[in-house]
Amino acid sequence: MTGKQYDRAYFDKWYRDPRHAGVPPDVLKRKVALAVAQAEFYLGRPVRNVLDVGCGEAPWRAALRRLRPDIDYRGLDPSPYAVERYGRSRRIGLATFGQLAELRFEEPFDLIVCADVLHYMKAAEVRRGLSGFAELLRGMAFIEVYAKGDAIEGDQENFVARSAAWYRRAFAEAGLTACGSHGYLGPELAANATALERL
Repeated sequence: MTGKQYDRAYFDKWYRDPRHAGVPPDVLKRKVALAVAQAEFYLGRPVRNVLDVGCGEAPWRAALRRLRPDIDYRGLDPSPYAVERYGRSRRIGLATFGQLAELRFEEPFDLIVCADVLHYMKAAEVRRGLSGFAELLRGMAFIEVYAKGDAIEGDQENFVARSAAWYRRAFAEAGLTACGSHGYLGPELAANATALERL
């Protein structure tokens, strides 16, 4: 990732301190509902498993389980603090984004979530991690990323302001097809999307 320290102080500041902008619970609830609905629309069935990359303390897990109680959730994060504190109870493993190039699991995922992560990484790690998505993904990826010119709040330390065109190229090179609202279809589902569903 970067030289940032994702320790307890970081999470206390950006996720619990009311003086700093975090994602309000109602916004997270809507975001999770959007991602699940999009994925299920293209899959044609309920989402059964989710990989949450750069999950931090796994706030998506509880929201996902409220929508789909039986969902198989797996989180990955580069923070030793988050994994040591919540790894067992919230099923979080220690891994960087770039390691997705090699990491494989028992089966591919219906939904891969990567929210508010890529714009803090070097370009080489972004491309390296994305290179694994085509094999890891059976359904849709929800990749929330901010580009140059976007109005952002919250943690801007080490924020990399890349152009939207840069991300579009990187996603396309990884075999991902945009379908709107941070949604990206894997190769299997993209083949069945209509021309105007693909952005």
